[in-house]
Order: sequence, then structure tokens, then C-alpha cells
Amino acid sequence: MRSEDHVRDVLGRIARQDPDIRSMISVLDEGPGSAIEQARAIDARIARGEDVGPLAGVAIAVKDNICTSVGTTTCASNMLRSYRSPYDATVVERLRRAGAVVVAKANLDEFAMGSSCEHSAFGPTHNPWDRTRVPGGSSGGSAAAVAAGFCPLALGSDTGGSIRLPASHCGIVGVKPTYGRVSRYGLVAYASSLDQIGPFARSVEDAALLLRVLCGEDAHDSTSASLPVPDFALGLDETPAGLRLGVPRQARSSANNPEVARVFEEAIEVYRSLGATIVDVDLALLDHGIAAYYIVAPAEASSNLARFDGIRYGHRASLAPGEDLFDLYCKSRSEGFGPEVQRRIMLGTHVLSSGYYDAYYNTALKVRRAIKHEFDTVFSSCHAVLMPVAPSPAFRLGEKTQDPLAMYLEDVYTVTINLAGLPAMSVPAGMARDGGVSLPVGLQIVSPAFEESMMLRIARAFERATPWGSMRSPMASGA
Repeated sequence: MRSEDHVRDVLGRIARQDPDIRSMISVLDEGPGSAIEQARAIDARIARGEDVGPLAGVAIAVKDNICTSVGTTTCASNMLRSYRSPYDATVVERLRRAGAVVVAKANLDEFAMGSSCEHSAFGPTHNPWDRTRVPGGSSGGSAAAVAAGFCPLALGSDTGGSIRLPASHCGIVGVKPTYGRVSRYGLVAYASSLDQIGPFARSVEDAALLLRVLCGEDAHDSTSASLPVPDFALGLDETPAGLRLGVPRQARSSANNPEVARVFEEAIEVYRSLGATIVDVDLALLDHGIAAYYIVAPAEASSNLARFDGIRYGHRASLAPGEDLFDLYCKSRSEGFGPEVQRRIMLGTHVLSSGYYDAYYNTALKVRRAIKHEFDTVFSSCHAVLMPVAPSPAFRLGEKTQDPLAMYLEDVYTVTINLAGLPAMSVPAGMARDGGVSLPVGLQIVSPAFEESMMLRIARAFERATPWGSMRSPMASGA
């Protein structure tokens, strides 16, 4: 199939079906640099016999907090509703060099702050498995687009679980690489020491292919690692010999939904049947991760989002006669930012303020170091750690928007990985019955830093041994 035909098919599916789930903020279907124009250029290069790249002509959606020189980059916020980036993020440049066609910018929780993809100025995204449910956040639009069958690949960002949660809730593969493995240049910052870009795909193999394209050192990002990038797809079907997998006792919490607990235990048994040794481990600080994360991340957000003041960047409010610069700041930020972003900015400003810095922020940094040490200790006895992605399957839209604490606790199994800077991923692990419907549930695999190759092989072994990787949502299967 020609790239243009593939892209036209993708754009047609989005036009017909996306109004039902709202996975996209904008579609790059017309104008200079449009998806059709990109696809035609790819077809022309193929016709000339050129080496186009490993993603030649493949349609991909990009989370709308990642800068693209075509279209807008809104971060799902009124603050940046009409912002047009003058440049491509490094990951987008690498996609283009690999021959991919960027077809759309995907919906998200505003400025990537959320666990459900409901906190968007453009409205919530719905789960393709059950449109009354959330797709997970913050990269819910990207995950929903892949799960709905709109495009085979998508990019998300993960600050505290924002790739893994949507991947789990939407029944697809999502990878959060090691901090520094992928350049953050062109990613609108939420929490700079935690943010990382990663892939969504329908299979582990596709995720491995896309991840290799994204990775590598970047002169524009001083935190990017100066390490060679392995071919993650090479030897993907080879299960590591003498595989030892750690299962934290804290991951078997009584707070887990019974269906999530069942799926998790069944996944462990699959690995036993494949010859893996299951090791009981202790991650005593896992339960402290939420408290540490929701100090560190809002503190960094408070600093990063200070630039959006109506003067330097972002929405500028109209002033009434007699109002001054202080009023301009207040009105611009109040009108530009939604409630969840305002909540996190205020929390972050508070913990950084005089008299509270040592009590909160400095203490959280100490906990962060202890969490990293705890994972290092566990990895001395096992190749990877298995955990649920979330304590529950996808919940109903609106169910937790009025209870921020309940929403934050959805991240209990994911935030510690970001605090430790480790790679982790979600792979489809089963179906949970909830409220009379079946919903996908993911298994989280965590590996030592820069051991994505091993992590992907462990996930691939599970994918080959179970039917869950071939699951398709009703929307994707045409039901």
C-alpha cells in the first residue's frame, strides 16, 4: 500500500469515528506540511529508490505537548490554545527522518497533569473499550487513538505514569524509557527531572521499533545520555536465561481491585510456566512514592509554568480601566490554566516557599534517593520487577474528578519508577469485569536503568505466551 493511501485511510477513520472518543485535538489534514503532503513525499522517495527509513509512510499521532512545526501545540490548555511552534521537537525530527507521517496531535490532561485525560480544555477523551470510561492519563488521547485503530503508533510523555496508565486502560503496549534515553527537547516541561517521551503500539515488536527511532543523545538536551542505542528488536524473541522476576509484597495490596489482583496473579503464573523464578521482594517505600512525587512534581511545575504569565508566553487577558500589571498576571493565569493545573502550581509554590522548603521539598528529595537505592537493592537479586500498572481498571468518566486524592492514588504503582529514573512498560495482561463490562488490564514490567532491551524481551515472552496482545477494542474491530 502506498503511504498516501494508508494516510488517507487513517484520516478517514479519524474523521468518522474520533468525534465519539475525542482522542485528537487537531488533525494535520490540510495546508503546507499536511499528512497527505508528507505521505506523497515519502511515496516519491520510495519511487526513486531511496532508503526512506524503518517507519516509511507509517501514520503516527503525537501528544500535543510535543512541539511540531506544523499545526498547533496546545498542551490541551487555553493558555496555549493557538500556539504554533517554530520548530520540531527532537523526537519529531527523528520520526520524520525515519519516514513516519505525523497525522494528528493527540489529546491529554492539560500540561500533562492528570491520570484520566479529563482535564483538557478541549474536553475529555473516552476509552475505545467503553466510551463511558476514562482512557487513563495524561497521554490518554495517544493511547485511545492506537486502541481505536486510528493509527498503529503514537507518542506520549510519562512524568508519573502517563504512558503506562493509558496503555493499561486501553489494552495496548506503552513504554516509559530510562530518564535520559530519549531527548526532551521540544517537550513542553511539566517536571523536568521526571518527564520522558515514549512510544505506544499494538505489539511489543512495534514498540521496540519505534523506541529505537526515538532514542539517542541530543546536543539540545544536556540530560540525554551519551550511550549507544541498541537495536531493541534484535533478539526480541529470546527470553533471558535463568530469568528471575521480583514481585513486591506491596504490589499485592488489599486495596487493589479484586479483578486487577486476579489478572496480576495469573500473569505471575504465566512467567512461572515459562521457567522464570519468582522472587518475593520488598519495596517498603512504594507506599511513600505518592507523597514524594506530589511534592517534587508540583514544585518543578510551579517553576516551569511561571513563564506562562501573559507577558512572556501564553494567553493574555483583557484589562478593564484602572487594572494594572498585577491584575494582568492574575487574570491571564486564571483564564489560561484549568483547575488541576492551578492546584498543582499552588501546591508546588507552597512547598518551595520560605519556611516549608526543608520540611517538604528537601524531605521529598531524600525519599527519592532512598527509593532509587531500594530499587537498586532489589535488582541485585532479579532481572526485573513485576507490578500492576494501576490498582483498578478504567473508571467511569467523572467518577474521580471531584476527589483529587483518589485520582492521585491511581498513580501509586507508577510514580516511584519516575522518581528513580527507571524504565518501565505496560503490556496487555488480561480482562477485568467491572460493572458488567470487560476492560483491559496491563502488567507493569520495571527493569534496571538502560536495560530496555531486556525489559522488552521479558514483555515479548509474556505476549507470545498469552492471547492478550491480539486484543482489539470494539471500535478497532468494527463492532
